[in-house]
Amino acid sequence: MSDHEQQPAPRRGKVLDALTRAERQVFTRPTPKSAKSQIKFLLTRAKGSTKALAARLGVSRRTVQRYRAGQLTTPNKRLRAALMEETESEWQPQVRAQVREQASTSSGMMVEVTAYFGFTASGSSDDGRVRTITTPISPTYVKQILELQEAGATEEDLHPIVAEAITESYFTEWGTRADALTAHFTHVQSINFQF
Repeated sequence: MSDHEQQPAPRRGKVLDALTRAERQVFTRPTPKSAKSQIKFLLTRAKGSTKALAARLGVSRRTVQRYRAGQLTTPNKRLRAALMEETESEWQPQVRAQVREQASTSSGMMVEVTAYFGFTASGSSDDGRVRTITTPISPTYVKQILELQEAGATEEDLHPIVAEAITESYFTEWGTRADALTAHFTHVQSINFQF
């Protein structure tokens, strides 16, 4: 199997990408940068199996062996991206778990989103429009979002719960105004989470 036979992975979506970026911002040590060090790290996670790592990266077993031995040092663009993605997804699992636990039980997280927000409420005169909103998300919603992410939820599965979390904190101010308001967001231009 050559490095060029694999097709690129499908794009996950802006909400899922934002959750991944937020997790990677909490790393306490930098991830390995060279292809050789990334291969060595990933081999420890694959319990030394060059075959399993080759399948995961979409390259031949021999290619993995060559990078591990230092015979190859400059991966092509696709392999470089795969190495970085796989390394970052496995890096510092305890740090990631601690941050996720704290966010889902006590601290919550922040969201900054630019999207089209539409509303349904009795007597509302606020027409839908593009808004940029920065607001905290309560631990209850963080827990639901992270559980959905871990269960393999799609972008479409996450939009309603994120919209509900934003509605609660930004539009209804934790239930103190605008009862029965429901906000939906579409056409997400950008979204960022911060633990």
